Amino acid sequence: MSAVMNSSNRTQPALSERTIVITGASSGFGKGVARRLAEQGAKLVLVARRTDLIEALASECGNAIAVTADVGNANEVERVSNAALVQFGGYDVWINDAGVAALGYFDEIPLEDHHRVVQTNLLGVINGSHCALHEFRRQGHGTLINIASVLGKVPAPYYASYVATKFGVVGLGAALRQELRASGENESIHVCTVMPGAADTTFFVHAANYTGHRLQPYPLDDPEPVIEAIVSAVEAPRDEIAVGTGTSTAILSHNLAPALTDIANGVVTHQNQMEQAPEQLPTPGSLHQPQDAGRGVHGGLKEQLAREQGGVH
Repeated sequence: MSAVMNSSNRTQPALSERTIVITGASSGFGKGVARRLAEQGAKLVLVARRTDLIEALASECGNAIAVTADVGNANEVERVSNAALVQFGGYDVWINDAGVAALGYFDEIPLEDHHRVVQTNLLGVINGSHCALHEFRRQGHGTLINIASVLGKVPAPYYASYVATKFGVVGLGAALRQELRASGENESIHVCTVMPGAADTTFFVHAANYTGHRLQPYPLDDPEPVIEAIVSAVEAPRDEIAVGTGTSTAILSHNLAPALTDIANGVVTHQNQMEQAPEQLPTPGSLHQPQDAGRGVHGGLKEQLAREQGGVH
């Protein structure tokens, strides 16, 4: 049996011998990760609200199944776990990638939108982590990968409930690793937290936007380095992985000088998003209902911004 070495110097089965659950698989990082893992022969359980997209992706990926679910619903997440057990006899890796956002002045965003962000980003991760760790402990091994954000370490204005959930995801991972170390299970069960910066995925296509302006994150990276980081965590788990332009620097800066970093980040974000970005009408995005737009890995925002600034003709 072929195998790879993880960060604890213990062998793991090759990807072709492992089953991997991916939430948020209909677009963005989730779709990109699914394709990369399928290339290496992994068995996949693809999860999202958009049935047509994950069914098409499952057909593309080969040895894969599609399970329609809203990760904020614990019963639906349990159904995902059961489907993986029935189809593949278990799973070796669970990736919590589903995520949403509502941007704008905190008190101008409808309260139900904030609740929905928390339901998906934090409760969804808790639901998936609960199923995964229960199964990993039963079988004696497994890797849980939770997708957080640099905003889980370094806050930014106009992302308030999103920031709160990502701080929660980072904290959840740290607490779970403490439990696993205390019980002596940290050599066989791993909890990884991936913290990307802003990336040009469908995330900003789907986000609820109450800023009064078009969403204009900066800096904006390509999604491929994040996809590669997630795939690397499958093969060689690490506790926390920061990826993206300036992400590690921003985290270090916040650790060393939190007050100054908060002030600087607040000023830059306000100018870029609330003063310089073109005006746009409010939209709830895909918070409460899936939308047809944003079906690929890339969101196209980076190209659009470059074109408007004269960088692409």
